Amino acid sequence: MLSEALAALAAAGGTALVEAMTSDAWASAKQGFARLLGRGKPERQEAAVQRLERSRQELAGRSGAELERARVEQEAAWRSRLSDLLEDDPAVEAELRMLVATYGTSATASGQRSIAIGGDNNGIASTGDHATNVQMRATASDSSRINQAGRDQIIHE
Repeated sequence: MLSEALAALAAAGGTALVEAMTSDAWASAKQGFARLLGRGKPERQEAAVQRLERSRQELAGRSGAELERARVEQEAAWRSRLSDLLEDDPAVEAELRMLVATYGTSATASGQRSIAIGGDNNGIASTGDHATNVQMRATASDSSRINQAGRDQIIHE
């Protein structure tokens, strides 16, 4: 069983990978994740490339709620694969962290149990300490702003 930190890394990896599937960074992300999944074996790497492309095709031509459902399904599938990979070979952690840093959305926050999320995101956020994981989805367009809270929220404007 994976630690919370490695489970969170697998989730972040799945999200970063699926985000990359619909971005201009796909070619390099595909090669990076295929190297990770192939673990130095050309036949495994080629099989990973094929699997990654099939996964990307699941997103192609979809929009709206249909695209969102496909993204959630693909993220869950890749989170599971990456969890298995981390469990089988903990030495891949550093490479997966690098891929997440390169292709994932980043944001910073400070303060006890703080989380900051920027860009177009979905996934699970956890503050640790056996906190309850809360999943929220929202879409903003134009100049709109979204404030979400799993519990108390104070906004000063």
